[in-house]
Amino acid sequence: MLDLITMSMFNAGEFFAWFVDNANYLFVFLFMVVESSFIPFPSEVVVPPAAYLACASPDSGMNVYLVVFFATLGALCGAFINYYLALWIGRPVVYRFADSRLGHACLIDSAKVDKAERYFDAHGAVSTFVGRLIPAIRQLISIPAGLARMNVGLFALFTSLGALVWNVVLASLGYWLSLHVSLPQLFDKVEEYNRYLTWGGYGLLILCVIYICWKAFSKKR
Repeated sequence: MLDLITMSMFNAGEFFAWFVDNANYLFVFLFMVVESSFIPFPSEVVVPPAAYLACASPDSGMNVYLVVFFATLGALCGAFINYYLALWIGRPVVYRFADSRLGHACLIDSAKVDKAERYFDAHGAVSTFVGRLIPAIRQLISIPAGLARMNVGLFALFTSLGALVWNVVLASLGYWLSLHVSLPQLFDKVEEYNRYLTWGGYGLLILCVIYICWKAFSKKR
C-alpha cells in the first residue's frame, strides 16, 4: 500500500530506512507537518517506525508517548497551513468561480456557497474529527474548514483529537510490531498492516456517507 502512494520524487522504502537511522522528535514533528499539509506524504512511514524504536531500542532516546505528542502537534500545525491558505487565498477564488458563467452552468452561485459555509460552521466539528481518520481526506479536511471560517479554537480541538486518535493507532502498530518482528522486517510489516488501516478508513467513510444519506432522507420524509 505504501508503494501505491510513493511519488516520483519519493521512495517510501528508502525514506523508511533513512528515517529509522535518523529518527528523533524533531523529524517526527516536521514530517507530520508535511503530511498534514497540502503535500502528499504518508504518516505510516513516520509514526510506526518512531514508536517501534521507542519501544524496542532504549538507545533511541525516544518515548512512545512523546512520539504521539510530537506527531499530533505536527499534524495540527500542518492542518493550520491548509486552514489559513483556504481562509486567505481560497475563499475569494471560490466565490469568483461561483459568480462566473461556468459556476452558474454548474448550478453554483455565491448564495449556495455561503449556505454551504454556514452548514459546515454548524456541523464542521464532527466532520473535522472524522475526516482525520479517513485516507485521502485526512490532509484535505482543513480546506473546507478554512473556507467556512470555522472557529479556530474548535478547529484546533477537533483536528487535534482526530490526529491524536490516528497517531495512537499508528503508534500502537509500532509498539505491537516491536514485540513480534525484527527491524529488517519492519517496513514490509508496516506496509502489510497499513492495508488494513486503509480499508478501515474507507469503511468509516462509507458509514459516514450512509449516515448522511439517512439523515437527508429522514428530513425529506
